Amino acid sequence: MLKEKEAVVRKALILYDAFIVSIAFLLSYILRQHFHKIYKFDLMPSTHVVSDTIASLSDYLIVLILSVLLWCMMLYFNGMYRSMRTRNLFEVVWIIIKSSFFTTFSFGAFIFLFKLTFVSRIFFAIFMLISSIAILLEKIVIFLIMHKLRKLGHNFRRLLVVGIGKRAAILIDKINDHPEWGFKIIGVINDDSSREVKKVKETFVIGTLENLTEILHMHAIDQVIFVVPRSRLSHVENAVQACELEGIKATIAVDLFDLDIARLNLTDLDGIPLITFETICAKEWELFVKRGVDIVLSGLGIIILSPLLLIVSVLVKITSPGPALFSQQRVGLNGRKFILYKFRTMYKGADKNQSELEALNEMEGPVFKIKKDPRITPVGRILRKFSVDELPQLFNVFAGHMSLVGPRPPIHKEVAQYKSWQRRRLSMRPGITCLWQIRGRNKIGFEEWMKLDLEYLDNWSLFLDFKILIKTIPVVLFGDGAY
Repeated sequence: MLKEKEAVVRKALILYDAFIVSIAFLLSYILRQHFHKIYKFDLMPSTHVVSDTIASLSDYLIVLILSVLLWCMMLYFNGMYRSMRTRNLFEVVWIIIKSSFFTTFSFGAFIFLFKLTFVSRIFFAIFMLISSIAILLEKIVIFLIMHKLRKLGHNFRRLLVVGIGKRAAILIDKINDHPEWGFKIIGVINDDSSREVKKVKETFVIGTLENLTEILHMHAIDQVIFVVPRSRLSHVENAVQACELEGIKATIAVDLFDLDIARLNLTDLDGIPLITFETICAKEWELFVKRGVDIVLSGLGIIILSPLLLIVSVLVKITSPGPALFSQQRVGLNGRKFILYKFRTMYKGADKNQSELEALNEMEGPVFKIKKDPRITPVGRILRKFSVDELPQLFNVFAGHMSLVGPRPPIHKEVAQYKSWQRRRLSMRPGITCLWQIRGRNKIGFEEWMKLDLEYLDNWSLFLDFKILIKTIPVVLFGDGAY
């Protein structure tokens, strides 16, 4: 019943957001129609830059449908329509900001790819601004109203907590400290009859597992939360089935292991429920977008930079004997092996002479770096300074071996010397640029480098990738930390 109710509320919110976006669309169209009458400033010569006319509203119908779909999809995928009971206002605002960014990007890309030239740029800017503000204000108002109502004792869920241990006490404390969540604990069920406990954190024990059904009949209960030790999970099976028969929502706390990094993810395999612990808790759609961006940008990069790639290839070839490209086996996602491509910056066969220079290594750990490496050619030194030697890795990105942003791919010899905690950097597809690149590159020690990669994994988002890409540009132009 509760699940059906949540589904109805979710659909209602989606329809309401679609209505808000439609109103914002119509208002933006009207403002664009009368833009020259409204605009009275001399900051921009609007009469010369912006056309006096705009396509008919019927022509814009496809744009209206697209914008409503995009807004609702982005809000849905960013989790806006999941329960907001335990969220704070900042989380809600952040969801709107992310949804607005991806809606603007997708909307603009669609208009560009399908050459919808009739869509006014002024209209596009006005619409995205108004719709973003309207959605933001709507969600803030709903959030504040619902939290206020719950604090006053309205719209709350009646809970029954099964468990008398430390974890149950922590749960009860959290619920009692946040009345705005809208939960009210009716009582506690003793899951261990060998222990006599009357209260848990001032909440009375009102029964045992044996008489759970009677308690459900005596009290109006919306949800039963089982917070029991791993060793006692088998003892609550009948109680969970009793909740199922009564049609009461049953929830089992699954913080079963003391893990510091891994995050829990609930999935299923053809109906078999699974609990997954993973260190990178990225949504599948975000990884899909990341891969899509990699394909598009690396493909464009290969096409646009092809003259430069050809010139550098010829330059490398004619200035020192040997192939233009240097290929090397690297370790990728979760230990996968792949061949990485770079422009050759050393004399032919120089990689075989590394053992003779080990004493000159300027990097700690398993990585080998020398600022004035005698094996590097004059042209190669310039290519390394401005990271031009890395450009062939666009083909690795396009093929799926690498990403534009991610930890730098190591060689097998380095990975063999990693400490256990350092191997976690292999849990994401390696990249051309990363936090290490934009924070100093070779100026940074090996341990700090590894920590930066783990910082990236723990805080990964599409927006973080975007920031790293933007910050990489000046680093490359000025050759900061490269040798």
